[in-house]
Amino acid sequence: MRPEVIVDGVESLGVKLSREFETLARTAIDARRQFVIALPGGSVATTFFPSLARATVEWSGTEFFWIDERAFSPNDPASNYALALRLWLSPARVPMAHVHRMRGEEGDLALAARNAAEELIAVAGDPPRLDVALVGVGEDGHIASLFPGRFDLDDNRHVTPVYDAPKPPPRRLTMTLPVLASAGRVIVAAIGPSKAGPVGVALEQESCATPLAELLRRSSSPLMLLDRDAASLLSK
Repeated sequence: MRPEVIVDGVESLGVKLSREFETLARTAIDARRQFVIALPGGSVATTFFPSLARATVEWSGTEFFWIDERAFSPNDPASNYALALRLWLSPARVPMAHVHRMRGEEGDLALAARNAAEELIAVAGDPPRLDVALVGVGEDGHIASLFPGRFDLDDNRHVTPVYDAPKPPPRRLTMTLPVLASAGRVIVAAIGPSKAGPVGVALEQESCATPLAELLRRSSSPLMLLDRDAASLLSK
């Protein structure tokens, strides 16, 4: 499905994202008393989490997961969980019973992946159904910790270990593409000139097979939030 694409300044994109979350949360919680989301780290987190923490959302009905996690302790500033805790979970006073972090610090990543998948299933069903997957974009077109040419994008596991990521740290955990693509709403946020290349080819080259392109192709409701730099290579 061709994604909905919004190009604007970062502040305006943050407002759009917050309103989108509020609408989706209200719909999900009214329907079944639960709103299930999966979060990224990186620039999307640092740019948008502070405003999302101020969104009008019933946090006691929201279940927080992560699209991926690095092999760091939860207290390490480089942990995706630690970033969300500082910028969103603590300021919004999210009940910790609703926070489901991936334990990337475990020595046995395969076991950690299975445990994360079981927790996801317990909350979101089997197969898991996220209401929102919020996703960033790497300069090589990777999403979560799914890097081009290194993964089976039809992997039927829900969470998989990563031992050799091409950017540090090499050890990670990641949700698989089928889980991310099946989310009720896939929101891809890309900020800055370094994202223009992967965004441009994913949106405008039908043969593009990067994880980003595959995610957009497989999602039934993709939304792209781009600043003007990230959108600079798109045809007018």
